[in-house]
Amino acid sequence: MRVGEFHMARRSFLRQMCALPFIGAAASLGQTNSHKQLNIMMKSAWGSDDPTKAAFPFLHGFALAEAGHSVQIFLLGEAVSLMRASVAAAVVPVGWPPLGEALRKVADKKVQIYACGACSRARGIVQTDLDQWGAKFGSPTIFVSLVEWADRVITE
Repeated sequence: MRVGEFHMARRSFLRQMCALPFIGAAASLGQTNSHKQLNIMMKSAWGSDDPTKAAFPFLHGFALAEAGHSVQIFLLGEAVSLMRASVAAAVVPVGWPPLGEALRKVADKKVQIYACGACSRARGIVQTDLDQWGAKFGSPTIFVSLVEWADRVITE
């Protein structure tokens, strides 16, 4: 073997050796399909005055639950009015079906919804409004427990 051929063979060998770690990494990427299940708290104060923003916690909460994550939603301020069936039916986000449909999907998925108790009393929201969605009245204590439970808190 001549000197030039030796250097070319050595470069080729070194190039192949450098690629080995990347080949192993690519192979291991294809084998991991599992993801960590997260506990996600969604918090929203958006009401019927902005239908698209009001719908996000329910649309995104449903998508996260469908992906296998544990989701709980805490509503406060104007968002508690969305618990009324008449309001949910009237709120139509841009590009999405009426909010009532998203709420039904979330309720069917057993995503727990909390409506701030003080906010609800101030707006005339009663237990029967919550019952149709499987929702409960929330409190500052429940809010704190959700924050402590959550791996992620999403404010929408």
